[in-house]
Amino acid sequence: MKIEKPEYYINGVLEKNMRVLAKTITLIESTLPEHQNTAKAVIDKLLPHSGNVVRIGITGVPGVGKSTFIENFGMMLIREKHQVAVLAVDPSSKKSGGSIMGDKTRMEKLSVEKDAFIRPSPSGGTLGGVAGKTRETMIICEAAGFDVIIVETVGVGQSETAVASMVDFFLVLMLAGAGDELQGLKKGVLELADAVAINKADGDNIKNAKRAKQEYENALSLLLPQSPAWSVPVLTCSAVTLDGIENIWETILEHKKKLGLTGEYTEKRRKQNLEWMWTLLDDGLKLKFYENPAIQNLLPGITRDVEKGKKAPNIAAKELLGLLK
Repeated sequence: MKIEKPEYYINGVLEKNMRVLAKTITLIESTLPEHQNTAKAVIDKLLPHSGNVVRIGITGVPGVGKSTFIENFGMMLIREKHQVAVLAVDPSSKKSGGSIMGDKTRMEKLSVEKDAFIRPSPSGGTLGGVAGKTRETMIICEAAGFDVIIVETVGVGQSETAVASMVDFFLVLMLAGAGDELQGLKKGVLELADAVAINKADGDNIKNAKRAKQEYENALSLLLPQSPAWSVPVLTCSAVTLDGIENIWETILEHKKKLGLTGEYTEKRRKQNLEWMWTLLDDGLKLKFYENPAIQNLLPGITRDVEKGKKAPNIAAKELLGLLK
């Protein structure tokens, strides 16, 4: 990949040149030192042009119809004159990026809209790396004029926590049949939710969806709310018939309004910036550790000694960390 001067990327993004936008994201995804130096300069200049957006995280159980929901939700927003960027976080695959590209091809209508942009996040092998690049991609998309950023979790487990830490509103999509679903859903995911939406509430399934709504409301009543200004609602919707989709957007705007009045919205953004800094710091320190020549020479032998029980793990760690002095 040929590296251009920082101004090439900065101007291209601000002019919403989609080709340059894609190249800029590819630049920040690169781990090559020369690419990273240019990427840092680009992000620094684009940062003041970002922030005035709605950032939405969306997760859901398998089979919930997440891609259909995101596509039709995005199309509704475009009809209301918004510009939508969809980013996917998937730490599950180092090579293929999991099902991200499949998601992109399934969003056939949204992917060809001039006011939409769909992009998979790189899977760097570590969740922190994925989340870090997603944050930078968000800044680039925001600087390009996209005013609604949707971050989709494709992986499971910690990816939900990572996404919740970088968005304003975290939506959990669920299916009817809540009794079974609640058993398979980690309590932590519900604790992260700003709203729960029961999808596929259409046809013969409407009755089941209403029953599931009540069960989720009962489950949420047992959890401490994240904010005294917001009670987590349980909504029903159908990504196919579009019933309830507009209500979800209105709920997101209501959340922003209520937390804005208490100052929590701004405080949340501040905390997210600090968390981003500490994540980058942790990643940087880990990179310096593994790039240290002395550590590279001794690590294989020390690893074998620990595996064979010849050296205690705490002693091995202390020796390795001592090499950083």
